[in-house]
Amino acid sequence: MDTLVGGVNPLKCGASSLDGSTAYLLKQREFGMCTNSGPFSTGQRNSIGAGFIPNRMETVAAYGEKVFCGTFSKDGSVFLSSSQDDHIRLYNTSHGSFTEKRCITARDVGWSVLDTAFSPDGTCVIYSSWSDFIHLVDISSKGEESHMALDLSPLERDFAIFSVVFSHDGKEILGGASDCYMYIFNRERNQRTLMMDAHEDDINSVKFADESSHILYSAGDDGVCKVWDRRILDEEDPQPVGIFAGHSDGITYIDSKGDGRYLITNSKDQTIKLWDVRKFSSSEGLESTRRAITNYRWDYRWMSVPKIVRNCRRKLKGDTSVMTYRGHNITKTLIRCRFSPVHTTGQRYIYTGCGTGAVIIYDILSGNMVAKLIGHKACVRDVSWHPTDVRIVSSSWDGHVSQWDYQGSDHPQDSDSDSEYETGHSGGRLVIINVNGVRRKSKRLKQQDQARHKRHRPEEAPSRSSL
Repeated sequence: MDTLVGGVNPLKCGASSLDGSTAYLLKQREFGMCTNSGPFSTGQRNSIGAGFIPNRMETVAAYGEKVFCGTFSKDGSVFLSSSQDDHIRLYNTSHGSFTEKRCITARDVGWSVLDTAFSPDGTCVIYSSWSDFIHLVDISSKGEESHMALDLSPLERDFAIFSVVFSHDGKEILGGASDCYMYIFNRERNQRTLMMDAHEDDINSVKFADESSHILYSAGDDGVCKVWDRRILDEEDPQPVGIFAGHSDGITYIDSKGDGRYLITNSKDQTIKLWDVRKFSSSEGLESTRRAITNYRWDYRWMSVPKIVRNCRRKLKGDTSVMTYRGHNITKTLIRCRFSPVHTTGQRYIYTGCGTGAVIIYDILSGNMVAKLIGHKACVRDVSWHPTDVRIVSSSWDGHVSQWDYQGSDHPQDSDSDSEYETGHSGGRLVIINVNGVRRKSKRLKQQDQARHKRHRPEEAPSRSSL
């Protein structure tokens, strides 16, 4: 029977025929006919796992202030949450749990903690705010945590670090700031080792491209994403090795796929764009972006999205993006977007928070919106998909941290139109949008697939009694 699996039909997950279904793959494995006559291949596991989209919401934490950041650690055993109440909370999330294990009082906070990050080994966290310092906290000991203030010594007094991230070896910290500069702090030398004028406006997001930590990404309110190679970087006259231009407004967040090739950017022009580092933009693209940003006269922090922005489908000259994703809302704050996990989905999806209080999930190849998770009453600033479990945690300005897990559904996909059904007991619901971009098959085509499946079905294994 055609049933939904978390908003994705398993019979259509990665294939248009029954040969790609979960049931068929299980049957193949039973007869030892999977790859190498053993367990599922990585591709088969990802194809199955991508069908289980979290769809049931449960509020796991509630604060009296807006929640700004929320991310899982690398192994998914700890969840880090920060809010405008100047507290950073750590939750034990191993084995499906979600229990508070530590509450850290942030220091030197101006307005709010703006960004947080785990060290690669999970022993430290860093956080930033409207301050000259990035703060590092050792969380490895069971006793009182130790705080260390890392002085960036900026030139401006009114200064904030909007984005912080560890290098993959944990020895360096990269930051993007309100003064248009990028900073690198070396933990071993305990000093700032880079201060580089990188953009024409606030830098909202920075990232290391891959595990080498040689390639850096940066993006901000000038609407341009820049790629830097530290091996040829001159701090006195910094020149990027390439730029990505195509957004018509400021960029709020960058996420790297981790392969040194693809990245995504979230923007106030209400789009996410997918980029390939082998295809940089020309000077024409840069000028088009500059002109577009100059023409916009709205402030996303407190104004509604203008019709001209919301309805715009025109591609800027020089836009070299691979794909553009539309349907979410970027208002009020720097909303994050990310690639879905490798282990469970094969990075098949892109997901993002939304100014309307939803979590939006897109199919990376088709560009279609796969699902819309609705439940929060204010904008979702951050969202994090567990690296190995089927659960997403959303952090919202309604003061709630909510966990979305998968709950099986008996709702058949009976029509080609969007479908919607209630899930959970916390008011959340999943709206299924154009599942995988595949329209429901006619009864005739479905019967043809079933007949084809029967012809290629493996022979029944002989019973022990017949041997």
